[in-house]
Amino acid sequence: MQNSNTKKLAVAGIFCAVAVVGSMYSFPVFGSKCAPVQHMVNILCAVLLGPGYGVAAAFAASLIRNLIGLGSPMAFPGSMFGALLCGIAYKMTKSIPAALIGEVFGTAVLGGLCAYPVAIFIMGQNSAAVAFYAYIVPFLISTAGGSIISAVLLYSLKKAHVLQNMQESLAH
Repeated sequence: MQNSNTKKLAVAGIFCAVAVVGSMYSFPVFGSKCAPVQHMVNILCAVLLGPGYGVAAAFAASLIRNLIGLGSPMAFPGSMFGALLCGIAYKMTKSIPAALIGEVFGTAVLGGLCAYPVAIFIMGQNSAAVAFYAYIVPFLISTAGGSIISAVLLYSLKKAHVLQNMQESLAH
């Protein structure tokens, strides 16, 4: 059990690092920095590690991105809700399409809606007026890009019969 947790923690740390470095490849849409690599990482974490590690990696990556100036406070709702729903969907169904849908819905809809209170409390009232309407679309664009990248990766790993070995290695 201890060995499995150590492996999972190490892989989650690597995914967190990939998300932080990948956020350098972001693009602005309205007031949000869209970082599709974060959403790719969320899905890979969900499939390989589960929802708990996925949310933890998303939180850590968002925190680091904000501390070093690569992200905005919107990184928290923009990544954590997707990671949670994606992880739960995959855990319940063992289906890659369900994980992709969970990521897109969690990030675009729930993350986009939760950006509103974040904008009020952290970014000020002016940002809040825009956040309620403007964050669902950029989050959708960002998560769709990351979902496509992760789908290509996961289906390639599955076709090569590597995905199941990776999952089994992390489970033991």
